[in-house]
Formats: sequence, structure tokens, C-alpha cells
Amino acid sequence: MASRFTEEVLKKRTLLIPNMAPVQFELIKAALEAEGYHPVVLSNAGSEVAQLGLKYVHNDTCYPALLVIGQFLAALESGEYDPEKVALVITQTGGGCRASNYIKLLRKALDKAGYEDVPVASLNFSGLEKDKSIEFTPGLLKRLAAAIWYGDALDALRNQTKPYEKNEGSTVALCSKWLEICGDWIRANKNCAAGEIKKNFKIIAESFASLDVLRTPKVKVGVVGEIYVKYSPLGNNGLVSFLEGQDCEVNLPGLMGFIEYSIANMSIDASLYGIGKLKAKAADMLLRNLDGVGKAMHKAFEKYGFIAPGSFYETMKKPDGIINLGAKMGEGWLLSAEMVELIESGYPNIVCAQPFGCLPNHIVGKGVINRIRAKYPEANITPIDYDPSATRVNQENRIKLMLAVAKENLDRRTIQ
Repeated sequence: MASRFTEEVLKKRTLLIPNMAPVQFELIKAALEAEGYHPVVLSNAGSEVAQLGLKYVHNDTCYPALLVIGQFLAALESGEYDPEKVALVITQTGGGCRASNYIKLLRKALDKAGYEDVPVASLNFSGLEKDKSIEFTPGLLKRLAAAIWYGDALDALRNQTKPYEKNEGSTVALCSKWLEICGDWIRANKNCAAGEIKKNFKIIAESFASLDVLRTPKVKVGVVGEIYVKYSPLGNNGLVSFLEGQDCEVNLPGLMGFIEYSIANMSIDASLYGIGKLKAKAADMLLRNLDGVGKAMHKAFEKYGFIAPGSFYETMKKPDGIINLGAKMGEGWLLSAEMVELIESGYPNIVCAQPFGCLPNHIVGKGVINRIRAKYPEANITPIDYDPSATRVNQENRIKLMLAVAKENLDRRTIQ
């Protein structure tokens, strides 16, 4: 494969995208379609994906990398796609871990599997892979931001409504309806500006509040962790569905929080090291604009009895006394911030999902749990490792132990 390829080449091919966050990625797909691309968000899953990844990737490599590469190769080997008419798209964050680096592993695996002519395009904001990346036009950036905001809102409203619905399936049906509406908006470049998104948060929240529900006491569980394993049902063995099956309400912090974290780190670098001051000013301006939308979501949700994070600037204060904002490898200080935010929002039971051997997240996740427990005695946190050798039964049994404590605490509070 030539080292360079043009946007025209990508727009003539079907773009295969690994599915990390199902709701958000469905709307990201709409944003790419509006720019003339032909994306497909992969849904192939199962043990065969991991096994195929293991065939071409060393088993000590990060689990998310193994799964994503396995999902791509499984799709190519399925016969559903013509290798001469597809390209693969993978995100890169620009940090020091797998989210930046395993694009090379993917290309190596493609070469070994006989797909050396399949283009691999990067989707990143960091200037990586400059001659092999999707161009971020102003229109695409606007649509992507709208896709993530709407996706985060729908995911949160679904999770906070479904466990209480009187009519089974009504929440999922409403979420699907809004996914279609929001996708149409994004393709037509309608309701994608900040002011329009803020207005629509109220309309969407009101529609979920109108569903017939019975708010009985339930165990409330937050999910944090490494970004892929946190969101991907393939990566976490359907964690959200499992928790819902245990009669829990789940809070999965939004994808926009990670983006805001990445932007905030530019300013943190400037304050800590005195570098990139111009970039930091631009980052501050962008973060203020995003924060305004986030505060509007919080206000709209609060009006109808739902929970959403408040100002991201307030989130940045949450790790104080627990971890320094200079700890930004992997999910860094955001992981601690989200755990504290969940506890303070009424979700003291937390699953910290991480790939086994992911050093950054073992430090900023598992490593801070005792300090969080010292500050918040009600915290009931269990770290769960995900990797090819870990059995689903073992993972779920560990979570059930955490839930047993959570149910005892819930019963005690209910009696009081």
C-alpha cells in the first residue's frame, strides 16, 4: 500500500470503524456520512474476535488493541467486505499509551494476514499520521461535537430510565427514536450549533421524563476505567447489560468528558512546564465553550429529575488531595475525578474496568482507591481486569461481591 492516500480515495471506499461507544458512534457515523464518507460501525463480536487478535498480536499487548485488530481482521475475513474497496479507521489520542501507538500494530497485522493493500486512516486531533488521516473540516468538527453531546445525553437518559420503566422496552424504543432524529439532524447540519444543542437537551430530557416509570430504590453503580474497556460491550463483556440484569441503575460518564480532559491537559502542560502557551489559550477558549454546553445539559437534566455532570471546571477540582493534575497518562486524573463525581452524585458503588497490565490505569485507577475510600467511607469500589485469559464468570462473580455489599448498604439506608 502506498504510504499516502487522498481524501478522494477514502471517500470511494467503505470505512470500517471499531465499535467503542455504541450510541455515540452511531451518531459519529452520521457525521462522517455528511462529509461524503461511507462508514460502517462494526458489530461483530464474540470469542472469535479475541482469538483472531491473538493470532496476529502478542498476548502481552494491550487488550483493547488486540480486540480492535481482531474485529478488523474478522470483518475482512468474513467475506462481507471487498478488501479492495474498504479502508480501516482508528482513533489516536496523542498520548503515550495504546490509543496512539497501536496503529502500527494494526498495519503489521494486516501485512501478516495478507491485507497489506488495505488503507488504514487515523482519526486524531494531535497531528499524527498527517498523510494518512481524515481531514477535520470545520463542518466535520461541528457535527462530531454534536454527535458526542447528543450521544452522551441519550446514553445517560436511557441508563437512568430503563431500570424503572413500567412498560418493558419503552426506554430503548424512545432512545432509538431520538438516535434516528439526531442522526438526521447531523446529516442535514441542523441543530448542531451550541445554542441549538442546549435547547434540545430540554426537549429530549422532557421526553424521557414522560415515560411511565416506578422509582423504587435500586443499587446505583458507576462505571469508570480505560476508555475502550469502559464503553465497549466487546471489551467489558457487556458490563452495562450485566449490571442492569442485576437490577441496578448504571451511570456511565459521557465520552465528552474524555475530550474535555484531553483539551484541559494542554493548559495544564502550560502551567506546569511553561510550554505551548498559545495552544493553551486556544484550548481554554474551546473548553469554556464546551463547558457551557455541559452546564446546559446538567440544568436540563436536573429540571426533570436526571443526573448529569456539572461544569467540567468543577470536575477538575474533584481529584484535589487524591492525585495531581499532572498525572495525565492514559485516563490520568480524570479517572479519579469521575469516581469522586459519581460518589458525590449518589453512585458510591463503582466498577473500575481496566485492561490487565495497563500500567497507567492501574496507577490512576486501582492505585488511588484507598485514598478515595479514606475521603469517602461510603465508597464501594472494585477494580476488574479484562484480558483474553480472564473468564467472564470470574469477572461477574467479583462484581456480584461488590453488589452484595451495595445491597446491604441500600437496605440499611431504606430501613433508616
